[in-house]
Amino acid sequence: MKLNPEYVKVASKMIDESPYLKLLGTTTELLDAGHYRCRMELDRKHTNMFGGINGGVNAGLLDSVTYWCLLCCMPEDVGYTTIDLTVNDMHSAHSGIIYAEGEVIKHGRTISLTEGRITDEKGTLIAYGTSKLFASPTIQPMSLAAEYLGIGAMPPKFID
Repeated sequence: MKLNPEYVKVASKMIDESPYLKLLGTTTELLDAGHYRCRMELDRKHTNMFGGINGGVNAGLLDSVTYWCLLCCMPEDVGYTTIDLTVNDMHSAHSGIIYAEGEVIKHGRTISLTEGRITDEKGTLIAYGTSKLFASPTIQPMSLAAEYLGIGAMPPKFID
């Protein structure tokens, strides 16, 4: 089955309208089977009192990209949640555009492993992380997110 481009378009918009990601100021650049990438302009609200990116911002971005990279691999309206997240802060960033990207490493029926990276415009690795996620039709399906955000019914995820 092929991923429905209309689903990807609506899901990307929903991700960008997610209250937490809106607070961070991320913009989706890629949502595909096994991959998710967003960008964010780093500004003062994202920094610690020394002017560098706050570790909580790294953790929040990594939690998000390691979550969303799995969306297009999952069966229609099966939800999932993070079991754990490991964050390794590698380098500080102070300003400019940063990119966060997630990739599925192993997709299982109920447990999946994903990884994420945050880099700056020069490609310097700012943070790296891994996440295990648990899938179930009763946990956080996209239809619930669509209802919460006032989107209405989601288009079908897959087309023939």
